[in-house]
Amino acid sequence: MTMQATSDNYDPYSVRKAMNVEAPPAVAWRVFTEQMGTWWPLAHYKIGKTNAVDAIMEPRVGGRWYERGDDGSTCDWGSVLLWEPPSRLVLSWDITADWQYDPNLKTEIEVRFIADGKDATRVELEHRKLDRYGARAAEMRRIFDTEGDWGRLLEMFAARAAQGPKA
Repeated sequence: MTMQATSDNYDPYSVRKAMNVEAPPAVAWRVFTEQMGTWWPLAHYKIGKTNAVDAIMEPRVGGRWYERGDDGSTCDWGSVLLWEPPSRLVLSWDITADWQYDPNLKTEIEVRFIADGKDATRVELEHRKLDRYGARAAEMRRIFDTEGDWGRLLEMFAARAAQGPKA
Protein backbone atom coordinates (compact mmCIF):
# COMPACT_ATOMS: atom_id res chain seq x y z
CA MET A 1 0.00 0.00 0.00
CA THR A 2 1.37 3.39 -0.96
CA MET A 3 0.07 6.84 -0.26
CA GLN A 4 0.54 10.06 -2.10
CA ALA A 5 -0.56 13.59 -1.30
CA THR A 6 -1.29 15.85 -4.22
CA SER A 7 -1.58 19.60 -4.33
CA ASP A 8 -4.62 21.45 -5.57
CA ASN A 9 -3.91 24.59 -7.58
CA TYR A 10 -7.44 25.97 -7.81
CA ASP A 11 -8.49 25.55 -4.17
CA PRO A 12 -5.78 26.31 -1.61
CA TYR A 13 -7.92 24.79 1.16
CA SER A 14 -8.59 21.45 -0.53
CA VAL A 15 -6.88 18.35 0.89
CA ARG A 16 -6.14 15.47 -1.47
CA LYS A 17 -4.84 12.04 -0.58
CA ALA A 18 -4.42 8.89 -2.65
CA MET A 19 -3.80 5.31 -1.57
CA ASN A 20 -3.23 2.07 -3.43
CA VAL A 21 -5.35 -0.65 -1.87
CA GLU A 22 -4.75 -4.38 -2.30
CA ALA A 23 -8.37 -5.21 -3.07
CA PRO A 24 -10.56 -4.94 -6.18
CA PRO A 25 -12.77 -1.82 -6.45
CA ALA A 26 -15.98 -3.62 -5.41
CA VAL A 27 -14.32 -4.86 -2.21
CA ALA A 28 -12.72 -1.48 -1.48
CA TRP A 29 -16.07 0.23 -2.02
CA ARG A 30 -17.88 -2.21 0.25
CA VAL A 31 -15.35 -1.90 3.08
CA PHE A 32 -15.34 1.91 2.80
CA THR A 33 -19.11 2.40 2.62
CA GLU A 34 -20.64 -0.59 4.42
CA GLN A 35 -17.97 -1.43 7.00
CA MET A 36 -16.56 1.95 8.04
CA GLY A 37 -16.88 0.97 11.69
CA THR A 38 -14.28 -1.78 11.16
CA TRP A 39 -11.49 0.66 10.27
CA TRP A 40 -12.50 4.16 11.45
CA PRO A 41 -10.84 4.89 14.85
CA LEU A 42 -14.10 5.49 16.71
CA ALA A 43 -12.42 5.71 20.11
CA HIS A 44 -10.80 8.99 19.05
CA TYR A 45 -12.58 10.23 15.90
CA LYS A 46 -16.12 10.78 17.11
CA ILE A 47 -18.25 13.72 18.20
CA GLY A 48 -21.04 12.10 20.24
CA LYS A 49 -21.12 12.06 24.02
CA THR A 50 -21.15 8.25 24.37
CA ASN A 51 -18.67 5.63 23.23
CA ALA A 52 -19.03 5.23 19.46
CA VAL A 53 -19.43 1.64 18.29
CA ASP A 54 -20.09 2.07 14.56
CA ALA A 55 -19.89 4.55 11.69
CA ILE A 56 -22.76 4.20 9.24
CA MET A 57 -23.34 5.49 5.73
CA GLU A 58 -26.84 5.02 4.34
CA PRO A 59 -26.40 3.68 0.77
CA ARG A 60 -28.25 6.33 -1.27
CA VAL A 61 -28.18 9.98 -2.25
CA GLY A 62 -29.65 11.88 0.69
CA GLY A 63 -28.67 9.12 3.13
CA ARG A 64 -27.24 9.97 6.52
CA TRP A 65 -23.59 9.52 7.50
CA TYR A 66 -23.31 9.16 11.26
CA GLU A 67 -21.83 7.47 14.29
CA ARG A 68 -23.81 5.19 16.59
CA GLY A 69 -23.09 5.17 20.30
CA ASP A 70 -23.05 2.18 22.63
CA ASP A 71 -26.36 3.41 24.08
CA GLY A 72 -28.02 3.38 20.63
CA SER A 73 -27.81 7.15 20.18
CA THR A 74 -26.71 8.59 16.86
CA CYS A 75 -24.69 11.66 15.96
CA ASP A 76 -24.71 12.91 12.38
CA TRP A 77 -21.48 13.68 10.51
CA GLY A 78 -23.02 14.58 7.15
CA SER A 79 -24.94 13.09 4.26
CA VAL A 80 -24.48 11.23 0.99
CA LEU A 81 -24.44 13.66 -1.96
CA LEU A 82 -23.47 11.22 -4.72
CA TRP A 83 -23.63 7.41 -4.70
CA GLU A 84 -22.08 5.66 -7.73
CA PRO A 85 -20.95 2.17 -6.63
CA PRO A 86 -18.29 0.96 -6.93
CA SER A 87 -16.47 3.97 -8.37
CA ARG A 88 -17.42 7.31 -6.84
CA LEU A 89 -18.84 8.70 -3.62
CA VAL A 90 -19.39 12.29 -2.48
CA LEU A 91 -20.27 13.05 1.14
CA SER A 92 -20.99 16.25 2.98
CA TRP A 93 -18.83 16.67 6.08
CA ASP A 94 -20.82 18.87 8.42
CA ILE A 95 -18.52 18.89 11.45
CA THR A 96 -17.48 22.37 12.58
CA ALA A 97 -14.03 23.50 13.69
CA ASP A 98 -15.33 22.97 17.25
CA TRP A 99 -16.20 19.35 16.35
CA GLN A 100 -19.96 19.82 16.46
CA TYR A 101 -22.51 18.85 13.81
CA ASP A 102 -23.83 21.75 11.71
CA PRO A 103 -26.03 20.72 8.75
CA ASN A 104 -25.34 24.07 7.10
CA LEU A 105 -21.54 23.69 6.91
CA LYS A 106 -21.45 21.35 3.88
CA THR A 107 -17.76 20.77 3.19
CA GLU A 108 -17.41 17.88 0.73
CA ILE A 109 -15.45 14.67 0.61
CA GLU A 110 -15.17 12.95 -2.76
CA VAL A 111 -13.79 9.43 -2.90
CA ARG A 112 -12.95 7.69 -6.17
CA PHE A 113 -12.23 3.96 -6.49
CA ILE A 114 -10.17 3.30 -9.63
CA ALA A 115 -9.26 -0.22 -10.75
CA ASP A 116 -5.50 -0.74 -10.78
CA GLY A 117 -5.11 -4.17 -12.32
CA LYS A 118 -7.21 -7.18 -11.37
CA ASP A 119 -6.96 -7.09 -7.59
CA ALA A 120 -6.00 -3.55 -6.66
CA THR A 121 -7.65 -0.16 -6.42
CA ARG A 122 -6.35 3.37 -6.37
CA VAL A 123 -8.45 5.31 -3.88
CA GLU A 124 -8.39 9.08 -4.30
CA LEU A 125 -9.92 11.28 -1.62
CA GLU A 126 -10.47 15.03 -1.80
CA HIS A 127 -11.86 17.08 1.09
CA ARG A 128 -12.92 20.40 -0.41
CA LYS A 129 -14.84 23.59 0.32
CA LEU A 130 -12.80 24.03 3.50
CA ASP A 131 -13.08 27.79 2.98
CA ARG A 132 -16.50 27.36 4.62
CA TYR A 133 -14.64 27.22 7.95
CA GLY A 134 -14.07 30.97 7.52
CA ALA A 135 -11.33 32.33 9.77
CA ARG A 136 -10.40 28.78 10.79
CA ALA A 137 -10.06 27.41 7.23
CA ALA A 138 -6.24 27.20 7.26
CA GLU A 139 -6.29 25.53 10.68
CA MET A 140 -8.84 22.93 9.56
CA ARG A 141 -6.96 22.27 6.32
CA ARG A 142 -3.81 21.58 8.35
CA ILE A 143 -5.72 19.24 10.66
CA PHE A 144 -7.24 17.26 7.77
CA ASP A 145 -3.91 17.17 5.96
CA THR A 146 -1.48 16.35 8.77
CA GLU A 147 -3.07 15.92 12.22
CA GLY A 148 -6.58 14.49 11.88
CA ASP A 149 -5.09 13.31 8.64
CA TRP A 150 -7.15 11.76 5.89
CA GLY A 151 -3.93 9.98 4.89
CA ARG A 152 -3.76 8.11 8.17
CA LEU A 153 -7.45 7.20 7.89
CA LEU A 154 -6.89 5.89 4.36
CA GLU A 155 -4.00 3.76 5.63
CA MET A 156 -6.33 2.17 8.22
CA PHE A 157 -8.95 1.67 5.52
CA ALA A 158 -6.43 0.11 3.10
CA ALA A 159 -5.18 -2.33 5.73
CA ARG A 160 -8.76 -3.39 6.50
CA ALA A 161 -9.79 -3.62 2.81
CA ALA A 162 -6.80 -5.89 2.05
CA GLN A 163 -8.37 -8.43 4.44
CA GLY A 164 -11.52 -8.54 2.29
CA PRO A 165 -15.08 -7.74 3.32
CA LYS A 166 -16.44 -9.28 6.47
CA ALA A 167 -19.47 -11.51 6.11
